Amino acid sequence: MKNKSINRYIAILFFIIGLYSCSVAKFVPEDEVLFSGSEIVLKTESDTLITKKVVEELNTLIPLQPNSKVLGMRLGLYYHYKAQKEKPGFINKWLNKKIGEEPVYLSDVDPQRVKKLILNRLGNRGFFDSKVVSKIDSTQNFANIKYITSLPNPYVLEKFELQKDSLPIYTDIQEILADTQIKPGNRFDLELMKFERERIDVQLKDRGYYNFNSDFLIFEADTNRYDTSKFDLLLRLKKNIPSKSTIPYTIDSITVYPKYTIGDTTAITENTEVNGLNFVQNENYFKPKQLQPYILFEKGQKYNASTARLTSNRLSSIGSYKYVNIQFKEKDTTADTDGAGSLDMDIFLSPLTKRSVRAELQGVTKSNGFAGPGVSVSYSNRNVFGAGETLSITGSFSYETQLSGNNNSGLSSIAGGLKADLIIPRLVPFSPSRFRYNVPKTKISLGADFLDRSQLYTLTSFNTSYGYTWNANKYVYHELNPISVNYVNLTNTTDEFDTILDNNPYLKSSFEQQFIAGLNYKFSYNELVDENKSNPIFVATNIDIAGNALNLFSGGSEKAFGLDYAQYAKMDVDFRYYLRWKKEQTFISRFYAGWGIPYGNSTTLPFVKQFYSGGPYSVRAFQIRSLGPGTFTSSDDDDSSSSYFDQSGNLRLETNLEYRFPIFSYLKGALFADAGNVWLTYDPEVDEGESAEGIAFNERLRSQGKFGNDWIRELGVGVGFGLRVDIQSFVIRLDLASPIRVPYNPEGERSRTPFFDGGDDNLMFNFAIGYPF
Repeated sequence: MKNKSINRYIAILFFIIGLYSCSVAKFVPEDEVLFSGSEIVLKTESDTLITKKVVEELNTLIPLQPNSKVLGMRLGLYYHYKAQKEKPGFINKWLNKKIGEEPVYLSDVDPQRVKKLILNRLGNRGFFDSKVVSKIDSTQNFANIKYITSLPNPYVLEKFELQKDSLPIYTDIQEILADTQIKPGNRFDLELMKFERERIDVQLKDRGYYNFNSDFLIFEADTNRYDTSKFDLLLRLKKNIPSKSTIPYTIDSITVYPKYTIGDTTAITENTEVNGLNFVQNENYFKPKQLQPYILFEKGQKYNASTARLTSNRLSSIGSYKYVNIQFKEKDTTADTDGAGSLDMDIFLSPLTKRSVRAELQGVTKSNGFAGPGVSVSYSNRNVFGAGETLSITGSFSYETQLSGNNNSGLSSIAGGLKADLIIPRLVPFSPSRFRYNVPKTKISLGADFLDRSQLYTLTSFNTSYGYTWNANKYVYHELNPISVNYVNLTNTTDEFDTILDNNPYLKSSFEQQFIAGLNYKFSYNELVDENKSNPIFVATNIDIAGNALNLFSGGSEKAFGLDYAQYAKMDVDFRYYLRWKKEQTFISRFYAGWGIPYGNSTTLPFVKQFYSGGPYSVRAFQIRSLGPGTFTSSDDDDSSSSYFDQSGNLRLETNLEYRFPIFSYLKGALFADAGNVWLTYDPEVDEGESAEGIAFNERLRSQGKFGNDWIRELGVGVGFGLRVDIQSFVIRLDLASPIRVPYNPEGERSRTPFFDGGDDNLMFNFAIGYPF
């Protein structure tokens, strides 16, 4: 006990010495005093609920902040002073460059200017006749300023009215004011009045007032009628505003140029009219009847700024145009007697390059030890049928060999594929869509892939899908594929692989389901697209249902078209929360849950539909697809080749925490912690005549891999740090992770000290493109 007390005193002594050594007081010039901060003290005549908000707002007006402190030490200022010495040394110069701060002295602060800012803001918020006194509290080297503010009772609104005359625009303004936030009892608020002017301006432009401007509106406050802190508010139009700003405009003509390039003349004789819209093009680049539904205006319709913006968005989302330029031209209205103006609407559409070819060379390295080259070639043909369709054809080829990992070095795989996508910017076969925000698209896909794993098997697959994608608004995305078909054919199996399947009935059953047909749906809500949100969230869910239509078609038979087919339902949810603050620092928390249920014709999920855990986008301290199910590991098998196969389950739970911060320029850093695993929620079935090895394997899989009450103790947990090169959203990611809990180790040996305990598997290097989430 005595030794502990001595050690405590020694630690305190060293801490005090450290504080003193980092003290900046000795560097302060004799004629200066360091500014240590400001404080705003409010004195009110009566308690108000807004006092706290007032203080927060007034604090934003203080132009200078004191030098930052960490554990009471001004390290940035300290290393700035150290770097000014004649021989500062490399360390001091480097630290000054990274964290150094210029000193903020009391002489840099202008209390009179701050007082004027405070009084002005308080007046704008209804606290007229406020008083502010500044007081300086100073020591030998430091000084702070208190701004003692006396607040009277705020002025509150007694009556709000619109001053009207015979102009029709006043009728529209009166209707818009029905939704105003300015209500009797509100305190005077200049910012609210500015907001109201902008709101009225937006609404009027949506009602046809093409030339209106928010500056044409003026608020007048009258306090003379009351002895107490009350006021009346009057809204009116300014005098002598242009007469054309007070009349609504209608669209007199709409002319569309479907193939316009900068510098082209609009004097083209070929003109096609569809539903009152004129389409001008020398050649039939885009079919007018197919382009017309994307335009939300009609001849004779009132001008609407929001409709113009939505029309531009819809035309841009077709995918065939590089630029969309909508122009409105005023017509001579001097002869009009109905008090309305007319506009000619011209839509200039500049096409993207019709055909393009892109080739990519890839170098792939995976955390399971496989690496190799790959090549991909893509061909795109835009507006292929003259109605905005885009045809894309992609071919790929890759070769991978296992350079390290267990006893399987030398295994290799050859993979290739060909895929064609046809994207049609409308719902087929339904009638033309009038979705206002965005254009829904029909996507038809057809593809084939092959995978040849040396010494094991060849896997060939064919897939096709038919579905729809659309954005409901800025944040919400939907994707529905009512038709999704996948056929997998396993051939050229070796004796070694057949033995593995015989010894692993669960894996064998997942490969036997060759035919997958069903529907799937994807939903996502993404606030990351709004850079102004400080705490955005991301939510995505996928629903996948297969086999029901085939079961009905086959009359309940286990085969359709002579093939075994899968029946299952599967769903997952991915939730992410981003906490942003200054200097590109972000803290992200993520939770993922997925569950698939085989039923009817199936006893397991198809191999390609199962969940896995581990890898650069999952639990980074473990190799890809190496966790689970539960505490199970394939390395327990005598046959070492079985570790070549992915470990998977039908239930996946995962959570991640990551702190991202800038280092310099394009280099970013990250600290992270991951936890997760996969499990089985059903007992693996054993077929009649199953081998003894297969029965033993299934028993071990059931006892170790099934989800139970101890699932938290079966999570794989890891921590690590990473570097990211982020160049205009192209991210190269390097993460180094280490496990702190290994679920497949024996009970009592699962916890580890990261980066120190364990063998070769204690460090996991992840190289990837893009952020993990």
